[in-house]
Amino acid sequence: MRWLDVLVIAVYMAALVLLGVRFARRQTSTERYFVARRSIPGWAAGMSLLATLISSVTFIAYPGSAYAGDWSNLVPGLMVPAVLAVCALVVIPFYRHVVSMSAYEYFGRRFGYRARVYSTIAYALGHFSKMGFVFYLLALTVSSMTGWNTDHVILLVGAITVCYTLAGGIEAVIWADVVQGFALWLGILICLGYLLFLPAGGPSAIWQAAWESHKISLGSTAPDLAKPTVLVLALYGFFYYLQRYTADQTVVQRYLVARSDGAAVRGIALGSLLCVPVWTLFMLIGTLSWAFYRVSGEKLPTYVTKADQVFPYFITSHIPPGLAGLFLAALFGAAMANLSSDFNSLSAIAVEDYYRIFRPASSERRRLAVAKAAVAFIGTLCTAVATALAHTNGTALSLWYTISGIVAGGLAGLFLLAFFCGRAGPAAAWSGILASLAFTTWATLTLDGGKLWNLGRFNFPLHNYMIGVVGHVLVVAGGYLASFVFPNRDPVSRGLTLWGWLGRREGAAVGEPEPSPTAPV
Repeated sequence: MRWLDVLVIAVYMAALVLLGVRFARRQTSTERYFVARRSIPGWAAGMSLLATLISSVTFIAYPGSAYAGDWSNLVPGLMVPAVLAVCALVVIPFYRHVVSMSAYEYFGRRFGYRARVYSTIAYALGHFSKMGFVFYLLALTVSSMTGWNTDHVILLVGAITVCYTLAGGIEAVIWADVVQGFALWLGILICLGYLLFLPAGGPSAIWQAAWESHKISLGSTAPDLAKPTVLVLALYGFFYYLQRYTADQTVVQRYLVARSDGAAVRGIALGSLLCVPVWTLFMLIGTLSWAFYRVSGEKLPTYVTKADQVFPYFITSHIPPGLAGLFLAALFGAAMANLSSDFNSLSAIAVEDYYRIFRPASSERRRLAVAKAAVAFIGTLCTAVATALAHTNGTALSLWYTISGIVAGGLAGLFLLAFFCGRAGPAAAWSGILASLAFTTWATLTLDGGKLWNLGRFNFPLHNYMIGVVGHVLVVAGGYLASFVFPNRDPVSRGLTLWGWLGRREGAAVGEPEPSPTAPV
C-alpha cells in the first residue's frame, strides 16, 4: 500500500468515529437511539437506504460477474422500482402510523407474540449470516489488494463500526451512510474514467470490444425455471426486495426516522432509484475491465485466477495514489454501512421485541444501556464469526448457513398474508409458516441433484433462486386456505390490513383522528 492511500483511508475512518462522538450526547432515549425521534431529512434517509442496499460485496461481485459473463445478475435489482411503486403508496405511511420502532411489532399485533418472535428470529438469522460473509469477504479482498493481514482488517473494521454505532445510534449510522454515498459515486466515476481513457483506442475501442462480444446482456429469456433465466432472476428479485421493503428492520427504520410521511416516501424513492444506476455502473465496470485487458493487450499476473480478482488488481495497478485510497475507503465504507445498520437494527429488536416486553417497568435509561450493550455484543460476535471464517474453509459453519437459509425465508409472504387477508389469524399464519418451512427444508437439502440428501426423482427440480419465491407463496396460500378452517374473529386484528388502513385514512380525512403508533388500533 502506498502511504497516500493509507492516509485517505485513515482520514475516512477517523471521520466516522468523529460522527459517532458528534451524536453521542444526543442519545438520551431509545426513541432517539433507534429512530432519531423522526427528525432526519428525507434525502438523508434515502442516501442511507442506498448505502444499506449497496454492500461491499457489490464492489467485487458485480464487476466479477460481468467480467466472467453478462449482466444477468443485474435483473433482480431491476425489480426495485416495481416494489417501490407498491410500497410508496401504502406500506411506508402504514408502517409510520402503526408501529413505533420495530417492524415486527406489526406481525405481533396481527398474529400474536409468537409470530413476532418467529419473524425476529428469521430476520436475525438471515442478517447475521450475511454480516459474517460481508465482513469476511471485505477482509479477504482488502488483504489481496494491500497485503494487510486478514485478521487485522476484520478487527479494525469491527472496532470502528461498533465504536461509532454504539456511541451515536441511528443518527451516526445515517450520516455516515450519507458520507459513504458520496464516496461511492466519486469512486465509481474515477474507476470508469481510467477504464475508458487509459487504453490507446480510448472509449470507442473499449465500447466496440464489449459490444461485439455480447457482454452487455441480461441473459436468457427462455421460460425455464430450472436455470438462472431472466424470468427466474426477476421473480427472485421481486420477492427478495419485497421482503426487504416490508419485513426488513434496517429498511423499515429508514421509513420511521423521516420527519413526515411525504419526506419518508421521497427519501426512500431517492435511495431506491439511485441503487439501480449504481448496480448498473458496477456491471459496466466489470465489462469495461474485460474490454480493457482485451484492447490493451496487457496480461494479468498468474495469481489472478478468478474473475472477482480482476477489478481489485486493476485498482492497485492503474489507479494513482490517493485516488485508489479513496476507492478503498468507499469499499470499507460500504461494508461498515451494512454492518452498522444491522448492529443498530438487531439492537432495536433486542430491546423493543424482547426486553421491553419482559421488563415493561424498566426505565428509559436502563433500556438505552441495554441497547448499547446489545450493539457491543452483536459487533463482537460478528467479528468472531468473520475471524472463524478466515481461518477455516467454511465446512465447520456450513450447517449454520444451511439452517439459517431455511429459517430466514417467508417474511414477505407473512407480510402479504397479514396485510391483505383479514380473515387470517394466528392459527392460519402458523399453517402458512409451517408449510413454507417444510418446503424450504426439503428444497434446500435436495438441491443440486441431492448433494446433501439425494431423493432421486423427488429432489427439488428448480433453480435454487426459486426456493425463496415458492416459500413466500406457500405462506400466503397456506395461510389463506387455513383461514377458512381457523377464521380470525378478532375485529382489532382484522382492522390491521390494507382495507382497514384505507378505511381509517378516509375517516381521518373527514375528521376522525388517526391512531398513534403505540396505541391499540
